[in-house]
Amino acid sequence: MMRRLIGTCRSFADSTRGVAAIEFAAILPVMVVIFLASYDGGRAIAGYMKVRTATFALASITNQYATISSTDMSAILSATSVVMSPYTAPAPTVTVSQIKISNTGVATIEWSASQNGTARAVGSAITPPAAMIVNSSYLILAEVTFTYIPLFGFFGPSTGITFADNLYVTPRSVSCVVYTVQSSTC
Repeated sequence: MMRRLIGTCRSFADSTRGVAAIEFAAILPVMVVIFLASYDGGRAIAGYMKVRTATFALASITNQYATISSTDMSAILSATSVVMSPYTAPAPTVTVSQIKISNTGVATIEWSASQNGTARAVGSAITPPAAMIVNSSYLILAEVTFTYIPLFGFFGPSTGITFADNLYVTPRSVSCVVYTVQSSTC
């Protein structure tokens, strides 16, 4: 009887039939977490690229105008939300401003408009990059901010990751863009 028990124990110890199933069961949770984290990470990168693209679109649309009315501004700001699709919840904060640089190199906000946020205060000081400061000129500042909320919470904080981008451009066909709602003059 003892010999039979020892033989059974040896054959059980030598058996490898269930090893693959046990290894798979042990590694499966780790693989699922890695998959979900990489999915969230990929979506986060795509969201960041959408923010960059939306900022460029906002700047390049705005700098083509000579005069912007309130309906034009609404369309410009809404176009940025279209570019952000499908990353629209929560809604991105979109702000576009014109900067006036005086003949002494002092930069101030001439006009500003925003969607889902607060526009910059007219007359407030701003410091653009030194390479962009040209006395007696104007710049357009496009800003987009978006909070990406991970679907599974394995990538980044559950409160979300905030992506922000800004872009300074010069008006394209005129020296400055007039925004009729804020009575800006060039």
